[in-house]
Amino acid sequence: MAKPVHSMIRVCDEARSLDFYRRAFGLEVADYLKFSDFALIYLRHPSSPFELELTVNFDRKEPYALGDGYGHLAVVVEDLDAEHVRFEREKLAPGPLRDFKHDGKTLARFFFVSDPDGYKIEVIQRGGRFN
Repeated sequence: MAKPVHSMIRVCDEARSLDFYRRAFGLEVADYLKFSDFALIYLRHPSSPFELELTVNFDRKEPYALGDGYGHLAVVVEDLDAEHVRFEREKLAPGPLRDFKHDGKTLARFFFVSDPDGYKIEVIQRGGRFN
């Protein structure tokens, strides 16, 4: 059976991306592989073996076009309201808190934030199917 191990995104500014993912989600470098023209940086949170792979192409000068196919990454948190306040305090520009309902019942509470390259990350309140 296949087991998901990482998701990869291309980033332009290594330092800005590392700072964002550390401050926003507590991700730390699990592995750093430097090649002559690019680097692969694997980020991990202590609570999970799943990694986010940042690919940095050293000769890239212009931002990547994210296109219309990319959706988002998602993380769960214990206290959504506290995290939203923390993101604001850290000047990470979180979007508004949302209460997503289905048949009149809350299905999920969340907000979105964008990383330095424009990738969307959904921050979801832990509970229900998001444990």
